[in-house]
Amino acid sequence: MKTILVLSPHPDFVEAVRTSLNPEAYRIVHRLSVDEAEPLVAHGLAGVIILDANLTGVESIWNIEHLRRRDKKTPIIAFTEFTQADWEEEAFLRGVTHVLTKPVRQRLLNAVLERTATTTPTPAPVAEVPSGNTDLLKRIAAEPAAIGHYVNAAQTLDVLKDFSPILTHSLDAEAMLNKFLQFLREILSVNRAAIFLNRPGVPLNGGNAPENFRRLHSAAAIGLSNGLLEHFELSLDSGLGALVSRLGRILRRDSAEVRADNVAQKEFELLGAHVAVPILSHDSIIGVATFDGRVTGEPLVNVELELIFHLLEQVGLALRNIWLHDQLVGNHEMMTDVLRELNNACIVVDRDLKVLHANKAARRYFGRKNERTGNLEFSDLPPALGTKIYQVLKTGAALEPFRYEPENASGVAYKVSVLAFQHGNSSVPVSVLLTAEDLTESEQLSRLEVEASRLRLIKSMSYRLVNEIGNAIVPLSTHHQLLNESFNDPDFRKSLDGALGESIKRIMRLNNQMRFLAREGQFDQETFAVRKLVEEAFAEATRHQPHGSAQLHLENADPLQTIVGDRAALKHALAEIMLNALQSNPAGTKIEVRLLAVGGNGDRTLTIEVRDNGGGFSAETARKVPAPFFTTRNVGLGLGLTVSQKIIETHHGRLEVVASPSGLVRVSLPMGTPMTS
Repeated sequence: MKTILVLSPHPDFVEAVRTSLNPEAYRIVHRLSVDEAEPLVAHGLAGVIILDANLTGVESIWNIEHLRRRDKKTPIIAFTEFTQADWEEEAFLRGVTHVLTKPVRQRLLNAVLERTATTTPTPAPVAEVPSGNTDLLKRIAAEPAAIGHYVNAAQTLDVLKDFSPILTHSLDAEAMLNKFLQFLREILSVNRAAIFLNRPGVPLNGGNAPENFRRLHSAAAIGLSNGLLEHFELSLDSGLGALVSRLGRILRRDSAEVRADNVAQKEFELLGAHVAVPILSHDSIIGVATFDGRVTGEPLVNVELELIFHLLEQVGLALRNIWLHDQLVGNHEMMTDVLRELNNACIVVDRDLKVLHANKAARRYFGRKNERTGNLEFSDLPPALGTKIYQVLKTGAALEPFRYEPENASGVAYKVSVLAFQHGNSSVPVSVLLTAEDLTESEQLSRLEVEASRLRLIKSMSYRLVNEIGNAIVPLSTHHQLLNESFNDPDFRKSLDGALGESIKRIMRLNNQMRFLAREGQFDQETFAVRKLVEEAFAEATRHQPHGSAQLHLENADPLQTIVGDRAALKHALAEIMLNALQSNPAGTKIEVRLLAVGGNGDRTLTIEVRDNGGGFSAETARKVPAPFFTTRNVGLGLGLTVSQKIIETHHGRLEVVASPSGLVRVSLPMGTPMTS
């Protein structure tokens, strides 16, 4: 039984291969990637390798190359969705035995497998493909003419030893690249060389890179003028950059790909170069290096280019680390700047009670710089805050935000939070962050706003009271002026009686509103019938709106329904609601009151709906009506529904003004025990 290794991230493809083969003749082993299949490939355990490859990008070519590095003999069958001549050619050059198109065809696949079984697989020659470092050392030792005076493996190790100090420039990319080019000149006598890099962290084969990331800028050079490189770039869309990105291998000036590309030929000519080498980092290309021959005019041979290729791999990894370090440093500096300029105090303390960071606000709030060290120290913090920090360091439990008032600063207050920083699964914090927000100014502003709001309320109330009392006194004042002259006139006395009654009613209503509005605490508690309360409230409302005819219609008015509360207060609240309904249509008001009890025993609620035939409430008016001093009429304080709402809420009820075409006010109150007859 032959073992077939299938490399594919798609289970459907694996299943298609499995169903196409005889299970008694072939055993299918599935792996998702080349790295996952490395143990099987390295030990030659597979008879045939089937690769699910999309031969339209460099990634598949690299996968084929990696397979061939680990196993040079096992036949490789590549399945692809679409075929392109140049990519198919690259696949065969990298070592693929057969290229088949999807979908999997049973007869064709079996025929190909039978053919590979009857012939000895000979991998296709791999042109200019860098092999592993071990192979390279052997080839250098076996080809002394190819590497000059480095004629054996021991001397090649000296090359790598001389290369290692270059990587010590691990935080300076420019210095490292210049040292590297000088090193190549020393060991290989390179005449001209230039290194072009993409922006940090962006691989060249990133197809979706923005336009400004698709240019390769000169990073280092030797033997070339600065004036040329200052205005010269490679592009990922054409020329050398595009070819190296697509092929992913060493490219010579006299290769067929370059001869077919006029832009690449011109770039080689301008740079005076004969070969372009990709710079890899974790299987992604981050740059391109171009080289001329030796200073003697001789070209660089394959084994030298392989050495350069592998050294550039290490340089690429170092460059990526430099870019990541620069990014980390930039982020750290940005966060430091942000924390330093925050208005809130930020202090970081480690387990040794050392202050790792303290911003300007922290120094301003909690102490001066230590005269000896120039920094804020843990001992400079107030004892109350130091105790909280120590507690969090020991327990690892963050504290809820709390209020802190310094002993020596009257009126100053802070909102303080203490958080623990932990690494991994450790329950012990490595450091603690204390943040403090100064509440002094905000609390002062809040107090001033409350006082200003109260002053505005008093001003508005005074203005309304003056007008309302004035409206009630004007008729009395007029009659008082005529009292001596017209006292014996019956009509005058009748008018005086009416003015006195009307003014007294207005003043008494105003007095009741002020009394209930100012009343705090619990109201009187008694049990009384709801129906009778509604009727009394309606009668009270009509006393203040005597003109016109008003009708009251009660629905679901059970005479035995009761509620518990302050009878006088609730009567006033309902009277104000009904008076508001009467005023909506003075000519002929019809008020419908509907009573509805809901809930079970012990938790019953009585809903009283008061509906009139007036103009109703818009959504905006319904929202504003309960607010103090809001009125749509020219007279009155606008406190009627405000007082009603307070009384009802004091009785644990709720008042709701409903937006509707006709006026609708809904009152909900808890019910008492029903009365017995």
